[in-house]
Amino acid sequence: MNLSRAIQIQSRNQKAENRNAFLLSAFPISTLVLCLLCPPNFMASEPSGEITAPLAGTAPVVTSTTDAATNSEIQISPEPLGKPVVSGEAGKEITKADTEKLLKNRLELARNLRRTRLAPQAEPILVELLQDGNPDSIRQPALLELALCAQDQNDLPRALQIYSQFLSRWPNDPHMPEILLRQGQFFRQMGLNSMALAKFYSVMTAALALKNDQLDYYKRLVVQAQTEIAETHYQMGKYADAAEYFARLLKQGSPLLNRLQAQYRLLHALSEIGHHDEAVSQAQDFLTRYPDAADLAEVRFALAHSLKELGRNGESLQQVLSLLQEQKSQTAGRPEVWAYWQQRAGNEIANQLYREGDYTRALDVYLSLAQIDPAPTWQIPVNYQIGMTYERLQQPQLASLTYSNIVSRELETGTNASPGLKSVFDMARWRINFINWQSHAENSTREFAQPPRESVVATDPKS
Repeated sequence: MNLSRAIQIQSRNQKAENRNAFLLSAFPISTLVLCLLCPPNFMASEPSGEITAPLAGTAPVVTSTTDAATNSEIQISPEPLGKPVVSGEAGKEITKADTEKLLKNRLELARNLRRTRLAPQAEPILVELLQDGNPDSIRQPALLELALCAQDQNDLPRALQIYSQFLSRWPNDPHMPEILLRQGQFFRQMGLNSMALAKFYSVMTAALALKNDQLDYYKRLVVQAQTEIAETHYQMGKYADAAEYFARLLKQGSPLLNRLQAQYRLLHALSEIGHHDEAVSQAQDFLTRYPDAADLAEVRFALAHSLKELGRNGESLQQVLSLLQEQKSQTAGRPEVWAYWQQRAGNEIANQLYREGDYTRALDVYLSLAQIDPAPTWQIPVNYQIGMTYERLQQPQLASLTYSNIVSRELETGTNASPGLKSVFDMARWRINFINWQSHAENSTREFAQPPRESVVATDPKS
């Protein structure tokens, strides 16, 4: 039994050997046939043994006949950020410098995107730069840029969170006072004034730790923090505290202080707390120091208001007229702002003079106001006030003429007239009818008031 089994196995092995021998003998013939049918391309280049650059996102392609596992010259595709490129033992220092240069270029790219209002595109780059493998010289500015991106998108809570992370990671960084200053400004914009004040006071404390060679930077930060403290009190409506802080800043005489803005706030704070004497002094000094200031119209209005509160009506009227007659060269930069303050100042002062019975001065202001804007929406209400003033000055004919001019412009407004303007037209017609009725009534009264003429009775001479 065993012998038979062995014979069968030997027979099968012999058949396999014969088949392999046949295949080996046929290989040269098949190879020759293939070469005749498909001649090789002899224009192809020989293998150079170099490594081709790998495609982005793919594994490196090895074209050398050398085993990839033993070739020390294989280049690994660099990571997007953080990891240095390995190019053999001799090139480590060079690739590290190249990687740092790449990181700086990426940081500059993100910064330029943010400056061109493309903060959403800059954020992914900045987040990549914050990887743990990157140096602090890259991570610190990247985190600050990320906070600025949040600020540009008005995401103040996120900006505050990012700044807090910066201070937590690098508590001794020289930028800490300035970061605290920004946090205070964000808190104030969010209406958290108490937290804002705490941050501003922390700025001055943190600035004390700066080195001696940063003295100018320290002075600037302290002045800025003091200004922000005063501004925060002003925005909170604590005008007495704000006036005190701004007055202190002005007395310091620091060249780093924005004196124009501080004095502007001071005179308004003084006016709000009723210190009109000091407000007048500050406003007059402001007009002398800054004759070309953008806020000149508002300061002149504040001066006129304080003078009026002090009972100096003549001087107040003079300031209003000066404001209404301001040269066009001064209003060219911000015409809409000047027009607003001219209209507001003139209207308020004229109405106050009218209520107090000073009709002559009120008329002067109203006539000047009518020249500011030719639009019907402005001139028609002002002309109505002029007509009312004429009535108070016992000049019904001029008043009736003014009301008639108002009614004649009704067609000019057409169907676009507002309900308020339509009411002015109706009131002007009513005033015309009232003046005519009043004139007729007065004439009738005068006729009845005249004594009757004595009648002559003829007598009969015979009697």
